[in-house]
Amino acid sequence: MSVKREDLSVPVYLFHQGNNAKSYEFMGSHRIDEDTVVFRVWAPHAVSVSVVGDFNDWNKDKNPMYKISDSLWETEITDKIEQYTNYKYAITGQNGSTIMKSDPYGYHMETRPGTATKFYEMNSYEWNDGKWLENRAENRIYDMPINIYEVHAGSWKHFPDGNTLSYRKLADELIPYVLDMGYTHIEFMPLSEYPFDGSWGYQVCGYYAATSRYGTPDDLRYLIDKCHQNGIGVILDWVPAHFPKDECGLYEFDGEPCYEYADPRKGEHKAWGTRVFDFGRCEVQSFLISNAMFWIEQYHVDGIRVDAVASMLYLNYDRKDGEWIPNVNGGVENLEAVAFLQKLNESVFRDHDDIMMIAEESTAWPMVSKPTDMGGLGFNFKWNMGWMNDVIRYFNLDGLSRKYNHDCLTFSFFYAFSENFILPISHDEVVHGKGSLINKNPGNPDIPEEYNRKFAGLRSMLAYMYTHPGKKLLFMGSEFGQFKEWDYEDELDWALLKFDMHKKTQEFTKALNRFYKETPELWQIDYSWEGFEWIIPDDNCNSVLAYKRKSDKDELYVILNFTEVNREDYLLGADPGTYEVVFNTDIKEFGGTDFSTSGKVRTVKQPMHNHNASLKLKLAGNSALFLKRIQKKQVKENKYAPKK
Repeated sequence: MSVKREDLSVPVYLFHQGNNAKSYEFMGSHRIDEDTVVFRVWAPHAVSVSVVGDFNDWNKDKNPMYKISDSLWETEITDKIEQYTNYKYAITGQNGSTIMKSDPYGYHMETRPGTATKFYEMNSYEWNDGKWLENRAENRIYDMPINIYEVHAGSWKHFPDGNTLSYRKLADELIPYVLDMGYTHIEFMPLSEYPFDGSWGYQVCGYYAATSRYGTPDDLRYLIDKCHQNGIGVILDWVPAHFPKDECGLYEFDGEPCYEYADPRKGEHKAWGTRVFDFGRCEVQSFLISNAMFWIEQYHVDGIRVDAVASMLYLNYDRKDGEWIPNVNGGVENLEAVAFLQKLNESVFRDHDDIMMIAEESTAWPMVSKPTDMGGLGFNFKWNMGWMNDVIRYFNLDGLSRKYNHDCLTFSFFYAFSENFILPISHDEVVHGKGSLINKNPGNPDIPEEYNRKFAGLRSMLAYMYTHPGKKLLFMGSEFGQFKEWDYEDELDWALLKFDMHKKTQEFTKALNRFYKETPELWQIDYSWEGFEWIIPDDNCNSVLAYKRKSDKDELYVILNFTEVNREDYLLGADPGTYEVVFNTDIKEFGGTDFSTSGKVRTVKQPMHNHNASLKLKLAGNSALFLKRIQKKQVKENKYAPKK
């Protein structure tokens, strides 16, 4: 991946123009022949720069660097530099002091608390995922089932001695689990190198370095490769909004603000204790866009979830009056960040039009997932944070209060097709005193009746989520009803699977995942009203909701009861005919009561809900029924129930 000196003029020019989407190919350290390694670094305010490391006893006088442009430094070193050799840049700034910095483009770093970059050649891994990549390129992601399992690599599961699993051990254990559960993708919380465990990876010091906590870069490639060979996509959480103030990292890289805005009113996130990237600086644009391309090209990731987009878009984000600077038009929008995000997405899709670019954007910013030539930000997916907040608010309420908050369930449909949404129940919702997903449902788990009610509530919540338009994301542990909040220092509470209700909840989620994947009505037309039709939007008194999800060939009837009250002979408007219950959250195999209607049911001649007939149904408390009209071929009853 080296670029010869005579070829540098173009990449250097593009780098300084903010248009080098492959700057990782010549920046950083690269072997140019058996005996020589070249180092290149951007340090615009530096008086002098040298490379120090194990090979020269960390002596800053032995390997000085020389300018190849106004702000780019280079040197070639013929001393013995091997795979994993430690090094840093010794940078002397305008004030005369020398600071030691990791390589911003380094591919590998010491395991914390060490902060040195390790020389690493990225040309040794042989990929075996060609078939996956071909299939990815041939399919349209929008009309496919996307069901994402969000994972924190360090706390999904531990070794018996308490140590975290390695990348290769995750390949051995996580992949079979995800396959068995029926998810389509794994989304890893950030895996770029970060010094502080408590940041969960969101305070990055090595943007190009896969964290060494779990192994080497090739070990991570092996994990992703194995995911692909088993039909599982991989999405990586990425943090281009801000970075920490660790001395080894990007913070005041050459003694002065370099990667960050110089003015603290733009360049400081006080609440996070971090610095904000200078999105208007061309070299920063090249750095970040190249980084996204790096993970796509060198690690074969299928998607990038861009963290904290709202913090990038708004100059007044989490800032009081007087703590921010208006833009040239007097507004709150960071116009440089807007232009950067558009440029980022254009660059990615120019070369990789089959990638998922996902925005975590928590406001009503328009056209986040629309093309840039329409004025959009150019992402192809956006997390539906409004839906998530409404749902969590609703399920925290007791049954009596829910009828006064029915709009929490229905409001999202007013804007459901304005963006290409992913419905997220992520790590952020099960930490910091917010309670686990199952504990968002009311009830005392020490009282048997209320204990069962909490599980029923979780099943109804997930049934609503999986039938609502939009792709899906669920954080690890929620699939089996973990009671305790997520703790990044501890593994999931796998011991709960010894208990009946938790095991049945896991089986329920597995069955729901399988039903989702095998039912085109739930994903084929996700982003148009053509894939959705209301039946009962307004029965707030009973807290019942009903609608149809449609494919180009069939339709699925969904009816949900969100109180603990059993409903006998509840009428649902339907087209005349015989219907089959194809999924029932209330069966005993899932921990239910078997009260709800099962099997086949014929319509009665009673017009209802703008239909010529109606179905008379039994609805258990906190339950969901999915029905299909029987055509020529009948659906087998309880197809998605666990085998006895």
